[in-house]
Amino acid sequence: MRVLGIDCGGEYTGYGLVEMTSRDRLICLTCGAIKLSTRDPLPKRLYSIYSQLGEIISEYHPDEVAIEDVFYAVNAKSALKLGQVRGVAMLVAASAGLHVAEYAPLTIKSSVVGYGRAEKQQVQHMVTQLLELPTPPEPLDASDALAIAICHLHTSGTLHKQRAIAH
Repeated sequence: MRVLGIDCGGEYTGYGLVEMTSRDRLICLTCGAIKLSTRDPLPKRLYSIYSQLGEIISEYHPDEVAIEDVFYAVNAKSALKLGQVRGVAMLVAASAGLHVAEYAPLTIKSSVVGYGRAEKQQVQHMVTQLLELPTPPEPLDASDALAIAICHLHTSGTLHKQRAIAH
């Protein structure tokens, strides 16, 4: 299974593509962040996210997409912008016919680090270990996106095993 994790943000939107092999090994296929200029008008920034995520989906053909749920924003304006970025991420996934899973930050951190209140550097360290990467993914938005993808792979793997046992 191949999952695109997306860490939505107003300045950087992180992405990370992780594949779980038939031997339950996690492999990072790509990761990075879409840098948005705050000088550009919002529609242009949203289009940039849409087109770049679309290119990643076209190139890597993920099976599913996972994003982080909105949990906190400094103010209403920030929450609105974050919601718009999340909407674009969901739209590009839906346009490609992909299922979108959403996870709370506590769930993501618990799944990857084992502790729901882990710091970003702890998440980055565990992502580096789990994916056996030679260097930590940069920026932190990219490691967060990889963590979201890993969380989804762990969660969907567990649900699949539970369904198999039930039948």
